[in-house]
Amino acid sequence: MFAAEVWHWWLGVILLLAGVGAILQTVIGYLVKVTATRYPSRRQRKQQ
Repeated sequence: MFAAEVWHWWLGVILLLAGVGAILQTVIGYLVKVTATRYPSRRQRKQQ
């Protein structure tokens, strides 16, 4: 019974960290994609 509670707690921590990481990755990916179109790099300006 003790081991079940410990594993339950650790699984919660792991799932929380994975969820926060997924949200951060989504937000950062969106911001990178949006700012890339707003402020093109030199390579992108040369191609246009």
